[in-house]
Amino acid sequence: MHEKSKYYINNLEHFSLVEGGYFKENYRSNEFFQSEYLPARFTTNKNFSTSIYFLLDCDQVSAFHRLKSDEIWHYYDGSSVKIFEIEEDGNLMEFSLGKNLDEGEMFQVVIKRNSWFAAEVTDKNSYCLIGCTVSPGFDYGDFELADRTSLIKQFPQYEEIIKKFTKFKK
Repeated sequence: MHEKSKYYINNLEHFSLVEGGYFKENYRSNEFFQSEYLPARFTTNKNFSTSIYFLLDCDQVSAFHRLKSDEIWHYYDGSSVKIFEIEEDGNLMEFSLGKNLDEGEMFQVVIKRNSWFAAEVTDKNSYCLIGCTVSPGFDYGDFELADRTSLIKQFPQYEEIIKKFTKFKK
């Protein structure tokens, strides 16, 4: 584990995530959208917004998963991160989150709701600390970890990348 990863995990009190990496929720709005005023995909009241610190260390990956809300990733420190997004229409998008703007990296990346997405640290000897903001706010009931077999069946053209970024087979 990278020394700076240990520093952030200890000082930001990170916890392990099922899809990979470490996180610490640092904001959850105390106001709510009432479910009857939200799109039908939401069945419960939702916080206006939530935010976490998220850390990937060295060769960790964030496995394919999706949310019912848009999620904005913000770069903070360390290596850049490569993000893979399979949109609902099957289009594969690749983004580089980082500070090297001349190399096409961006400080923020928006992941569209209902898209499958995964990520990895670009420099396998480093780490990346980012932030993730979700609105309406994150709720575990709106989270789905990808099933390898189902995702390959839906998007056979991306079989290799799906195999790389799926940890679990149901």
